[in-house]
Formats: sequence, structure tokens, C-alpha cells
Amino acid sequence: MLTAFVCEGAALRRISDPSDAVLRDAVWIDLLTATEHESGRVTAATDLLLPTVAELSEIESSSRLTVTNGVLTLSMPLVSHLDGDPQPVPGGFVLSKERLITMRFAVSVVFDRFASKEMQVGSPDRSGAHIFVGLLEAIVDRQADALELIRSDLDAISHRIFRDGINAGGGKREDRMLREALASIGRNGDVISFIRDSQVSAGRIVPYVLSTAADWLPQDLKPRLDTLRQDIASLNDFDTHLFEKIQFLLDATLGFINIAQNNVMKVLTVASVVGIPPVLVAGIYGMNFKSMPEYDWGWGYAYGLALIVLTALVPLAIFRWRNWI
Repeated sequence: MLTAFVCEGAALRRISDPSDAVLRDAVWIDLLTATEHESGRVTAATDLLLPTVAELSEIESSSRLTVTNGVLTLSMPLVSHLDGDPQPVPGGFVLSKERLITMRFAVSVVFDRFASKEMQVGSPDRSGAHIFVGLLEAIVDRQADALELIRSDLDAISHRIFRDGINAGGGKREDRMLREALASIGRNGDVISFIRDSQVSAGRIVPYVLSTAADWLPQDLKPRLDTLRQDIASLNDFDTHLFEKIQFLLDATLGFINIAQNNVMKVLTVASVVGIPPVLVAGIYGMNFKSMPEYDWGWGYAYGLALIVLTALVPLAIFRWRNWI
């Protein structure tokens, strides 16, 4: 899908099906899962070469950040909800003095909300660089909100694990709760790793833009970029803290699962040890040899039954005395 935004005085207007003339005058061109025909139209109208999906997916800094004839080509992974499951998707920016071209391959709430906000707020000095910086700020702000939600979720998991009185006895309730906690920790860990990857790229983009576009970058954007760099650094520290908390909760959850498994094995072991002597006694008196005196004894059955009970209680008493049960 190809969308163009043009400045009309202080207002920003969206054009969903732009003509070639509109593309030449657009201050922001947004490509959402663009076809080759749409990419070719943008290249022909703006004389700007657009990167491919493979090029945007490169992980080397030299491939993600390039400049040619004053035109910056920048790429960073974006976090998008695909069918309710957060996934990283490649994203790209082509920034020149005249305009900004964004390339994305999944629907993004950040882009849509930012575009709606920009169309409502008038700005006589809006340029492609202003839109680029504002878009980066919106992405970082959205990711900060996501990290705050993850922190709240991790706090709730910690409360369930450590403060709700888990007895780790292997019951169905405890098993279900620990299984859900483990799955939630894994999902949060995935999202944090996706955000961390995006933040690392954003942290590289900001100083690169400040240095390579210093000749034509509007002066009012430099303080905003410096503030953005500080925000990114603080978020990196915060998601490092969340990573450590996730690792701690993961170790704790696995520890409770191991305790529950050990308790189950302890019960099985006690049952097997307690059951061996009575089975041995019953096996001895079940051999049916004629020379066994207890067969002719009037109290033989009571004696055998009492011996079976006694041999079962003695191991239990020993386990209790040693505080094993």
C-alpha cells in the first residue's frame, strides 16, 4: 500500500492513492508491504533508490546505516502484532533534505497514530526530517509503554510465585499456575528481546543522523535528537533490568517445578519402600510348604496380618524420625 503526505500550509494531508505529481511533492511517503510497481513509482518520482527486504534485514551496522549523495538509508527492526503475537519485522527509512520515505511490512499502530496526530497539529516548518524525528520519538515512546506493561506483568508473576503460598506439592492448581507463569515469562522475554533489538538500532541511528546530516538538518531537531538518545540509553538500562528479573523469575519457577517433582518422587519412593516388607512377608507365607508351622497354628492368620502391618509401620516411623516425611 502506498500513501503520501503533503504539506498544505501548516497542515499535513494524507493521500491514499497518490499520483506521480503528488509523490514528487510529498514530504512523507509511506510504503506498507509495497509491491514492485509501487516501489518503482516512488523511485521514478523521487529519484531515490529504495532498499529491498533483504537489505533491510541485514544486521551489520554498515548495512543498516548508509549515506549516498546526502541521502540517508536507515533500517531498524520494528515490533508488530501479527495475529496478536508480537513479532519483529524489518523497517526502513530513506531520509533526504526534501522528504522522508518509510518502508514497513506489517500494520503498525505507532505509524497510524503518529500520522493522525501530525494531520491534526499544524506546523509551518514541517519537513521530512521533522517527521522522521517525530516518528522515532513515537516508536521509542511506544516501546517504553510496552516495557512498563511488561514490568507490571512480571511483578504480578512474582507476587503469584513468592507471595501466594505455593506449597510445590505437585497439585493440579500449583502445576497449572507454574505452567502459566513459565509461559508468561517466556512471552515477556521474547518481547523484551525484540524491543532491545529495535532500541539498539535506534541508538545507532540517532548519532549517525546527527553526524552525517549536520549540514542540512534543521537546528531545532538537534536538541530533540540529543534527548532521544538519552531516552534510548535509559530504556536500554531498563530492559537490562527486566532481563535480569526475567532470568531470576525463570530460575525461581523452574526451582519450584523441580521441588514439586522431587516431592512426587519422594512420595513414590516412600510408598515403594513401605510396601516392600509387607510384600516380602506375604510372599514368604504364600509359598504353601507343608513344613511351615504357622499353617497349623490357630493364631497364624492374625500373626501374619499383624506382621504385615508392623513391617509397614516400622519404615514409616523411621522416615518420620529422620524428618524425611
